[in-house]
Amino acid sequence: MSNISGFLECNGVNNFYDTKKMEDKLQTLLQHDISSVSELERWLVEERLLFAEVEELITSHQINFYKDTKNTNNRDLYMYDQTNIQPLLTKYSAEFDKKFSNCPFSKLLEDEKYGYMRKVRLEKSKMFNEKNISLTVREQELITKYREILAGITIEWDGETKSYSYIKAMLDSPNRQIRERAWRALSESHTQVKPAVDHIMNELVKLRHQMARNAGFSNYRDYIFKLKNREYSIQDCYTFHESVERYVIPAWKRLAKLFEIELGIEKYRPWDLSPCTLQKSPFNNLNDLLDGVEKMLGKTDPYFQERFQYIRKQGLIDVGERKNKAPGAVCFTLPKTKNVFIYSNFSPSFNAINALIHELGHAIHFYKQFANESSMQEQYLREEVAELYSHSLELMLMDKLDIFYPEHNECKKAQREQMHRAFSMLISPLAGDLFQHWLYTNPYHSPEERDAKYLEISKRFQYSSVDILGFEAEIGTRWIESFHYFQYPFYNIEYAISQLGALQLFQIYRENPEKAITFFKEGASMDWNLPIAEIYRNTGVNFDFSEQTIKNISEVIINMIEDLK
Repeated sequence: MSNISGFLECNGVNNFYDTKKMEDKLQTLLQHDISSVSELERWLVEERLLFAEVEELITSHQINFYKDTKNTNNRDLYMYDQTNIQPLLTKYSAEFDKKFSNCPFSKLLEDEKYGYMRKVRLEKSKMFNEKNISLTVREQELITKYREILAGITIEWDGETKSYSYIKAMLDSPNRQIRERAWRALSESHTQVKPAVDHIMNELVKLRHQMARNAGFSNYRDYIFKLKNREYSIQDCYTFHESVERYVIPAWKRLAKLFEIELGIEKYRPWDLSPCTLQKSPFNNLNDLLDGVEKMLGKTDPYFQERFQYIRKQGLIDVGERKNKAPGAVCFTLPKTKNVFIYSNFSPSFNAINALIHELGHAIHFYKQFANESSMQEQYLREEVAELYSHSLELMLMDKLDIFYPEHNECKKAQREQMHRAFSMLISPLAGDLFQHWLYTNPYHSPEERDAKYLEISKRFQYSSVDILGFEAEIGTRWIESFHYFQYPFYNIEYAISQLGALQLFQIYRENPEKAITFFKEGASMDWNLPIAEIYRNTGVNFDFSEQTIKNISEVIINMIEDLK
């Protein structure tokens, strides 16, 4: 294999690296002669190693930027990647796709190992348009600006300046007046940044529409659907939306009645949707969070615990809340060293526990993949697969929440909140998916029309159980806090699909924990190249979001929640 480390040598005080050396390596790989199946397989390995090293470097810069969006050097290095390195990689990725697709030996590769990759690369090669490279650069600039705006939000609270994440954690307070005050404060912060965020979204929709037109599609929805190589149709998505509205929403409203009784309120309001039945913060400091989750993992499976201990020991984690830190949670992959980095930004709360466990589900999945030398590059991972293991770990650790909530009744409430989240993951992601279908099939909409559409869909789905009278305008603008709409368009429905699979695995876990954990680890080890249905099957569940499955799962969830009363 080629020695590819030379171009990573840094130049100057800004630590920018030598793009000329990088391009030389890419060009050498592109010109490589391939005269047999075995040579093609070796070429694919070289390609994977080259991209792994570059991607790990880019990811390390992204992590540093997310940690502190106000650090000028971190931002400059991250933006250098987006405006110089990523366009170069995009250009050469397209050339490599063409080289692979045109290679006569690609058709002779083992279908089980390379079939999906072959299909993806052929499709990408057909869809590539060089005009879209500059549009992608601008897209990343807009996403970065959005991240900076959200990370920079601060709110005055009891005489102190607090981060957005800190105020969001106040929504968990058992004191309804505090919850309402926090909800109103968050809504006010949305109002302050709304003009800037509207401008970003307007331009994102416009340039993504142009990307689709450049690639020969009439709209971005159809373009991204093809680019994702989804194993279901656009009509299947609409059917899924309708099935959830028919079977899950009535159960969601029924659940709201249970929470109204629990909270002792007459009307379920927007600030009552969070885990506010819990009477106290589950931990006081970061070490308590990390130690508690480690104990939960240890009581579940030795491998799960060992991986988390390794992550902590290597410093591959940042889950503390602070100002100027990008919001949300993510598990970054470091493909060269075959590691992960777990990142989140939540104040002490039930959601902080859940976010960490969710990202650990991804981490365990990735480590299983790193151990599978036959598995292809991460670019072939489908979100419907990735989210299956993160959702599943959340549910499988639910019976250890007594570590954070030692009092019996409080633990039952925490478990009920976990099931409430599971239910919400069948609703909110579909609302987000439907919202984006509208955004990109109506690309010339106004900001006012966008807010109105979001409000309309929210009233049908996640806010269907809530009295929002007087707060319609605030609800209509809440799309601005969902970074998926900006950074990962059309990454929503996958959460709901994978949640159906996770709930199936959870039913196995309740009857036989060892069997479910074995399924989890076997499925997580499966080659990403395999069809989604096969990966799900090896995880002990069905890749199925039919109307009957949704109806059955809704009944199971509501029964579980009622059992925890």
